[in-house]
Amino acid sequence: MAATQLTASPVTVSARSLASLRASSAKFSSFGTLKPGTLRQSHFRPLVVRAASVVAPKYTSIKPLGDRVLVKIKEAEEKTMGGILLPSTAQSKPQGGEVVAVGEGRTIGKNKIDITVPTGAQIIYSKYAGTEVEFNDVKHLILKEDDIVGLLETDDIKDLKPLNDRVFIKVAEAEEKTAGGLLLTETTKEKPSIGTVIAVGPGSLDEEGKLQPLPISNGSTVLYSKYAGNDFKGKDGSNYIALRASDVMAILS
Repeated sequence: MAATQLTASPVTVSARSLASLRASSAKFSSFGTLKPGTLRQSHFRPLVVRAASVVAPKYTSIKPLGDRVLVKIKEAEEKTMGGILLPSTAQSKPQGGEVVAVGEGRTIGKNKIDITVPTGAQIIYSKYAGTEVEFNDVKHLILKEDDIVGLLETDDIKDLKPLNDRVFIKVAEAEEKTAGGLLLTETTKEKPSIGTVIAVGPGSLDEEGKLQPLPISNGSTVLYSKYAGNDFKGKDGSNYIALRASDVMAILS
C-alpha cells in the first residue's frame, strides 16, 4: 500500500515565547531531566500513514495479472449483533469481499494453472494480504489467489469452504477450571490450540502443478500452532480458525 509522509508545518514563535521555551527544561518521570543535545534526530521516527492507492477517474477498469484477483472489500460492521453502534476505532478490519476480476493464472512447470475462484464469489482472505486500491470511490484489494482462505456461500462463517491447502477448524472450548478444580475467569483462560476439523481444502500443488490431497480429514481432532491462521466467530458464538495444513502439528485420538 502507498505510504504518505506527514511533515509538520512551520510555526511562528514570538521572541517572548522562545525565551520561555529556552528557560524551561523537559522532565519525564521515567527518564529524569533531559539535557541539551541529548536528543538527536535519529531518536524520532517519522509518522507514516498507510492509505489505499487511488485510481484516477479516467481509468474505467482494472485487469489483474497472473494469479492475482481484484476484490471489492466488504464494508466494516458498524453495529454489534445486539444493535450497539460501534465507533470507527472499534470496528474490526473486514476480511471478506466479492471477486470482481481475475487474472489469467500462472504456469507451474509445463502446466498452465487457471484461477479457480469465479467472479462474483464471496471470499474470505488473509488479514494482512494484498494491496488496497480505491477505484470508483470504492475500496478494493488486489491479492494473490493463494491468499484467499475460502469461499463463503452463506452469511455464516461456519459454512466456509476452504481453498488450496487450508483447513477449517472449530476451536475447542476453553477449560473452565484448572486441574485442581479452581474456576478460571475469562482473562485467565488459556487460548485453546485444539479443535475439530470441519472442512478441508482440495490440496496443494506440487512442483509440476499436480494437486496433492491433504493428509487431514473431516472430523479429526487436531493440535495446531497457537499463533497461526485467521480467527473467526460464528453466529452461534463458537470460535473457528482457518489455517494452512502445515500449521497442524498432530492428530489427537
